[in-house]
Amino acid sequence: MWTDPARAAEPMDIAMKFCGLSRPQDIDAAVAAGARYVGFVFFPKSPRNVTLDVARALALATPVGIAKVALIVDADDEALDALTAAVPLDMLQLHGHESPDRVAEVRTRYGLPVMKAVGIATADDIARIADYEAVADQLLIDAKPPAGADLPGGNGLAFDWRLLAGRKYWTRPWMLAGGLTPDTVAEAVRLTGARQVDVSSGVESAPGVKDAARMADFAAALD
Repeated sequence: MWTDPARAAEPMDIAMKFCGLSRPQDIDAAVAAGARYVGFVFFPKSPRNVTLDVARALALATPVGIAKVALIVDADDEALDALTAAVPLDMLQLHGHESPDRVAEVRTRYGLPVMKAVGIATADDIARIADYEAVADQLLIDAKPPAGADLPGGNGLAFDWRLLAGRKYWTRPWMLAGGLTPDTVAEAVRLTGARQVDVSSGVESAPGVKDAARMADFAAALD
């Protein structure tokens, strides 16, 4: 039986998610770095977008015990039916404008844990997180994309991590994302108290191209 990495982690352990993987060597590098999650992007505008066939092959190559996460953006039931039928997944990451009702609907319809991303730019945005606590299995606290941006995440932008400093955190496991790199992740964890982190563009040599050395450096920064 699959175990949620957020529940299985040791108290002082930092669980890593490498998102936007698109090649077999990316899976190998993530495993070697100690990833607890690997993420596949299903959003045509993203340089990390993968087809169902590619994602299926990558998911099947992922060792048991590492959570396979699909990042989707405002996907309808038809798209989600095709995705879940083709790709063996452990979690759905809703990274669009999904309402709490839609999150609950997806969770019930597909029987998979759901992670909901919430974009943060100012202190006012933090209040929105509570709207998803009762319906999502996990929360992804990410940098809000700039107005007019094509991508809802993976923009390499960080928010002011001090906004989370000293907070009483949420009732659901949560993950920090947005602008994390091998050079910044340790400070981000120190300021926010995050026990889970998500990285995509911060370990790339070019948009959509993961760099195994940067992935290893990211992990080493958390030791």
